[in-house]
Amino acid sequence: MKLTHDLIERNQALLIILVILVVAVGGLVEIVPLSFQKSVTEPVAGLKPYTALQLTGRDVYIREGCNNCHSQMVRPFRAEVERYGPYSVAGEFVYDHPFQWGSKRTGPDLHRVGGRYSDEWHRLHLMNPRDLVPESNMPAYPFLARTPASAGDIEARMRALRTVGVPYTDAEIEKGREELKDKSEMDALIAYLQVLGTAIKKGSN
Repeated sequence: MKLTHDLIERNQALLIILVILVVAVGGLVEIVPLSFQKSVTEPVAGLKPYTALQLTGRDVYIREGCNNCHSQMVRPFRAEVERYGPYSVAGEFVYDHPFQWGSKRTGPDLHRVGGRYSDEWHRLHLMNPRDLVPESNMPAYPFLARTPASAGDIEARMRALRTVGVPYTDAEIEKGREELKDKSEMDALIAYLQVLGTAIKKGSN
């Protein structure tokens, strides 16, 4: 039987099988080579895993939906680099599970926000954004200052991340609960924001 274009169009089962085959092969051709490129599988110089406090802040960031309005990937375009700083590279995200690249920017991109403002600026901004940025439509998060940073499962979360390649040591995992002692969720969120994008900044100095 000759495999013609007309035959494929008339045979739905055959069409579905061939479409799946083409998509699978195309996907493998695009994805597999990336696994062998060190630039996308190895961390950039200076990149460290999140501390227990930063990891907890990241969980707060995701829980509160911050990633719905703020992306974390500076694209390699002049306008973005001039506004936010050096464009993002894959090696900066190898310890992010999941990464927070995003595509919607109701608010500014946050990938290079680490070290740009003081802890106190972030604290005031989270308490009431309009006190510092009058035109902001970001909601206020004063309750984070009153909510203790959750320490109950921090060891389990760090061990889980270690199984997917984040190089936490036993000592770092064991001191995780102590690091969160007397800290609020706002402290944790600020610690997370202050480390975003700093590996490239350090490497460029």
